Amino acid sequence: KMTKLMQKERNTWEIGGKTLNSRMFIGSALYPSPAVMEASIKASKAEVVTVSLRRQGVNRDAGEGFWKIIRDLGVEVLPNTAGCHSAKEAITIAQMAREVFGTPWIKLEVIGDQYNLQPDPYETVEAAKVLVKKGFEVFPYTTDDLVVAKKLVDAGCKILMPWGSPIGSGKGLMNPYNLKAIREAFPDMPLIIDAGIGKPSHAIEAMELGYDGILLNSAVALAQDPAAMAKAFAMAVEAGRTGYEAGAMQEREFASPSTPTVGTPFWHQEK
Repeated sequence: KMTKLMQKERNTWEIGGKTLNSRMFIGSALYPSPAVMEASIKASKAEVVTVSLRRQGVNRDAGEGFWKIIRDLGVEVLPNTAGCHSAKEAITIAQMAREVFGTPWIKLEVIGDQYNLQPDPYETVEAAKVLVKKGFEVFPYTTDDLVVAKKLVDAGCKILMPWGSPIGSGKGLMNPYNLKAIREAFPDMPLIIDAGIGKPSHAIEAMELGYDGILLNSAVALAQDPAAMAKAFAMAVEAGRTGYEAGAMQEREFASPSTPTVGTPFWHQEK
């Protein structure tokens, strides 16, 4: 029992004033049905689920049914400003989301390019400045640009969410060097890889870089078996984090035997 308690305490971490056990955040869009979404969230063991205020406003009855599922799961809700293209629009949606969902958390998305859904750095930083002053805990979706990351921190953000690659692309980590640079620049800040994760191996790579967690949606929702894929990602995130904490061996340019030969008996034939 003591071992299990110690293990649980080791796995806990803090972000945005909350203590969590899971390092996986999961989205609530694109699933073939509410039942599949519910099963997938459960299988992922995620304790934070992103929701879109815009999507919930399309159909009142559907929105209430969706909200009941999320509420019954007992997870933390991270509303987002998906679909916004200006700081003004994102600020308005964030304020509405705080009233609807009753949380100061907001995933800030301000899209600058409709083709690859790359965030607009100028509008994102401007919106972050205003939202921080209004008491929001801002989770900014950004690229892997270190300068933009620094601007967001200067704006008051205490969390950063750089992409691995464009939203929904499933390409994994396009620029591990850039992501590592952000990790090294902000060693004590919660960092979440948001967007582009397509396979469990991508999640492991992200966690091995020292990131605190990942946020994904399409990789689970569009899988042939979303619940099974969610479970696979849960294991991958845990494996990657454990590997990072354990400290991987340094790469070498030469081979080195894993079994020592000194002092080992050997046989030879007598002539």
